[in-house]
Amino acid sequence: MKNLFLVILIAFSSICSAQMFSPQTKEVTEKFFPDVEVEINTPAFHKKKGFTTYKEMMNFLQPLVDQHPEEVQLKFIGKSQRGLEIPMLTFNKASDTSEKDKVRVWIQAGIHGDEPASTEGILYLIQQLLTNKEYQHLLDRLEIGIVPMANIDGFNDQVRDAKNGLDLNRDQTKLNASESIYLKQAFSDFKAEVALDFHEYRPFRRDFVHYREYGVTNPYDVMFLYSGNLNVPKNLREFTEDTFVANAKSLLKENNLRAYNYFSTSDCEGYTCYNLGSVNARSSATSYALANTISTLIEVRGVGLGKTSFKRRVMTTFLVAKAYLETAYNHPEEVKKEIEQAVNSRAEVVVKSKRKVSREEMSFIDLAENKLVTEEVILRNALASFPTLTRERPTAYLILPTQEKLIKRLKVLGLEVEQLSSPKTLEVESYEITDYYRDSNKYEKVHRQKVSVATHTITKTFPKGTYVVYLDQKNAGLAIETLEPEAANSFLSYDVIATQKGEELPYYRYLTPQKL
Repeated sequence: MKNLFLVILIAFSSICSAQMFSPQTKEVTEKFFPDVEVEINTPAFHKKKGFTTYKEMMNFLQPLVDQHPEEVQLKFIGKSQRGLEIPMLTFNKASDTSEKDKVRVWIQAGIHGDEPASTEGILYLIQQLLTNKEYQHLLDRLEIGIVPMANIDGFNDQVRDAKNGLDLNRDQTKLNASESIYLKQAFSDFKAEVALDFHEYRPFRRDFVHYREYGVTNPYDVMFLYSGNLNVPKNLREFTEDTFVANAKSLLKENNLRAYNYFSTSDCEGYTCYNLGSVNARSSATSYALANTISTLIEVRGVGLGKTSFKRRVMTTFLVAKAYLETAYNHPEEVKKEIEQAVNSRAEVVVKSKRKVSREEMSFIDLAENKLVTEEVILRNALASFPTLTRERPTAYLILPTQEKLIKRLKVLGLEVEQLSSPKTLEVESYEITDYYRDSNKYEKVHRQKVSVATHTITKTFPKGTYVVYLDQKNAGLAIETLEPEAANSFLSYDVIATQKGEELPYYRYLTPQKL
């Protein structure tokens, strides 16, 4: 009965506005998540109820931009579905560091509209970069691009999705929402070397109610989601974890904040599994990483909590951003060296992989006893993934001139695309669909396709205008993830390209080392 009551509370909090209701008791808040003693004067702290609106954000940003024209520029990268302009601020102060030697850091927040501390923390960061002398040295070595409110319509309504019901952080390969296209194009144009995407996570989950007497809740102020995708070069994955994530966790510990690697839960044949890390290119952590960027998605504890511990959540967001900026500032040569090594990687293509599964101890807060406890869980670890289907890395993908829909998306993803100036007869590998399944239910408004393929070595004459996507470029990983048909987040998987059993796909693998 007690667990049933908690389920009802969690369900109620999940359907209410982010500002209306919190299932967290005062005792849990006071012991584990007391608010911090610091003055923050961003818009949400000037009113008793609610969070920062788009209008309030712009009224906050414009004077800062006007007062600091040599440090920051404001532009708009597109419009929300309701016609509100999406702001991007670029910090690029003149200094002794040349443009090519500066580290480019991308920071995004508010892609989910019900995660208010993400945007609020980044507004505080913007203010501190411009007005606090303690942080202004960072602009000597860094160029920083910031989108503080990515999902404006969702943010104004305090709901997760965009106006058309799409989750913008599940749309980063299929690119079916207009905001996704604007955001990804801006990211590609910026050519980030370090990228952060700020979120909040829900600490009270239905899967937690069956533990202990009253259930448990997640004890971590913040969790780090970085990619275990095996098409992200190993050196970049390790550098992200060992340098950037480690430095941020150290700063958080100094400030008495608890941090862990991000996990979610799912059903595994009747058991609750804990999924740690990411491999999916549909969301930012892996999408950015596949562009050979030091990438992390940051999850601060907050969804469903209203304004409980809000200042703590905002400061947590700020401190993580500060840590990443300081690490980039202190290691510019190493950042560029690791990215260059990653771009030059010629590792085989990993089409499918599996997570390592183990039983591990994890920490929770026991809601009945209001103390930290551990529970043994089934852990599916993306950071220890292993390949189950690989292919030789092609020199390039050749895409027939009819496939303009694919090319448009590849260009938005930052891929450089060339074209044949005359017909050429070439030996290539083709894809034949040997098995086909189409989901009857829609996921993110598309019927997903699942296929098996056979590759065949053939000789084919390609017409003038055939598109050529070489894999010796920075964003090559995104070509692999979107064009290898069995990949979980490929264009074919998301029905960007339709097919059926027995068909030959309209793009090919060119394996000869010489460029065309």
